[in-house]
Amino acid sequence: MAQAKTGDTVKVHYTGKLDDGTVFDSSVEREPLQFTIGEGQIIPGFEEAVIGMNPGESKTAKISMDKAYGPHRKEMVAVVPREQIPADLKPEVGQQLQVRQPDGRAMIVVITDVSEASVTLDANHPLAGKDLTFDIQLVEIV
Repeated sequence: MAQAKTGDTVKVHYTGKLDDGTVFDSSVEREPLQFTIGEGQIIPGFEEAVIGMNPGESKTAKISMDKAYGPHRKEMVAVVPREQIPADLKPEVGQQLQVRQPDGRAMIVVITDVSEASVTLDANHPLAGKDLTFDIQLVEIV
């Protein structure tokens, strides 16, 4: 039986969990995730976990933050004076906003704190700084 290797396009079902057991994503109730191993479409640790699996095989893989979304970087958090926030926006913790970078590219940020004077924006991926555990089933090698 063929094992998944770099360059293969695969379909997998997965459930991703945090260390406390909280499920943050799962493909079980939808179509399997399809990607090509080695093209960087998904986090490196997930790709590495799929390599060597046979179709129909399942495994649990613990992926450290350095092979997932990296560490939480303080330089990606900014405290913005409240007057720089559009007047019609009512900022709330957890709200996502799209902001323009100086080079014109759009970036998604999450509001992590709101006070009378300022709003804290975090551009880190929500899973940055976290080790992840995935239950993975290789459905097929396409």
